[in-house]
Amino acid sequence: MSKNSIIKGTLILTIAGFATRIIGFFYRIYLSNLLRPEDMGVYQLIFPVYGICFTLYASGIQTSISRLVAAEIGKHDTSNLKRILRTGMTFSLLIAITLSILLNRNASFIATNILLESRCTTPLKILSYVFPFCGITACINGYYYGIKRAGVPAMTQLFEQVIRVASVYVLAPMFSLGNSEKACELAVWGIVFGEIASNSYNIISMFIVKPSKLHEAYKLKIQALRSRKSHKKERVTYASSLFKLALPLTSNRLLISILSSIEAVMIPSMLKQYGLSGTEALSVYGVLTGMSIPFIMFPSTITNSFAVLLLPTVSEAQAANNNTMINKTTALSIKYSLIIGIMSTGIFITFGKSLGTLVFGNESAGVFLTILAWLCPFLYLTTTLGSILNGLGKPHVTFLNTVVGLSVRIIFVLFLVPQKGIYGYLIGMLVSQTIISTLDTIAIFKNVKVTFNAIDWIVKPGLITAFVGFLTNRSYLYIKDHASMSALALLLCFCLFLIICYIIMLFITKAIRIDEFKRRN
Repeated sequence: MSKNSIIKGTLILTIAGFATRIIGFFYRIYLSNLLRPEDMGVYQLIFPVYGICFTLYASGIQTSISRLVAAEIGKHDTSNLKRILRTGMTFSLLIAITLSILLNRNASFIATNILLESRCTTPLKILSYVFPFCGITACINGYYYGIKRAGVPAMTQLFEQVIRVASVYVLAPMFSLGNSEKACELAVWGIVFGEIASNSYNIISMFIVKPSKLHEAYKLKIQALRSRKSHKKERVTYASSLFKLALPLTSNRLLISILSSIEAVMIPSMLKQYGLSGTEALSVYGVLTGMSIPFIMFPSTITNSFAVLLLPTVSEAQAANNNTMINKTTALSIKYSLIIGIMSTGIFITFGKSLGTLVFGNESAGVFLTILAWLCPFLYLTTTLGSILNGLGKPHVTFLNTVVGLSVRIIFVLFLVPQKGIYGYLIGMLVSQTIISTLDTIAIFKNVKVTFNAIDWIVKPGLITAFVGFLTNRSYLYIKDHASMSALALLLCFCLFLIICYIIMLFITKAIRIDEFKRRN
């Protein structure tokens, strides 16, 4: 896969991702007004359970489908791609339906004894209905990622978000009637409706897009059909290959999901030890996980899109013994992850406090944004490096590194949150993410030949961010007292202005270096 193909696929996913995040951005504002911070905390508490279940029925299987499909294409064989998909979907559906039944019947026990919040019972029951639809969608998306057609997953993602938000917007005024707990349940129903709609779109796309069109970009010859006996043998082979790939991936991610869930459940409990009431603890947790962290993750749309395409690209290059492509792809991903991460840090340090206050009407959300701003470069870099390592067939490395980082974070929750409150957790997040990024970087340099350009990838973006951020902030502070437009619109304009100035200065400095090089040679 060429550099242009990667960039094209990344752009497709990024555009859809930004559209999804923008819709989600306004949806978060709507939810923050619809739900009390306490109920926002209840809403956020169900996602650790969702994460564990998704890991079991979809996460490892999706990645395995993507890798197997990409490997088949790398070997110039496209005759068995649909067979790989059907095998993965069978595994996923069986697990998803089983988990749906178990969660629905045991929602009360899980809410009361594991999440330590009985109000999560009804939201968990509602959430259980979504698993089979999520499983099918994840498998089909894995197939499309493997054949490098990012358009369908991108539209699926956007369609899901639109239906989710639209359903809550329509139903909340009719059924919640100012009841925050009912509104919380409706927000979960929105997830269900969105996933069913996106799943329907995904299935239809499989029938509309013709196989010849699907693989046209590769211009590969479809191999002759084998005998029935050979087909039966292949089914067993692909089922075995899928199982062998998915089992360690699922096991690793399951442990990570369990550790993340333990961390999430412990935060409100440790905040109570700090001295907060149950309502206050849930409110702080809701503000952090429902408002501030999603905001921090907003720019990661680009790096997430890049990471999704990196795994099959690296897998295909490895199957074709194309080390040059792996080296170039890795260098490109590190460079842009750092550039985007450093820019995001500048935005949130400069305007984080104002963004939290004006967008959500919550000063704490703004304070959290400012502190978490330092997380961006490490967070975005980890996403892309982890995808490359998985593509190289080294999921155990990302697993071990993530477990180390999560363990450090849990230690901070256990020992620092009871003393420092939520700020102890924020410090733990920064420390753990730094550790994960460092370990992933070391692993990458052991396996891939990459020339690290610290000047262009870190120093120059950092200096530009500091300079542009200082000037933009001064200008904003002066103009906001004299401007006639709304405070939020003005703030968003200055955020956009900062991004534009940052990009322009990056291009200017790059052009200057090119001119100097030409003069010297």
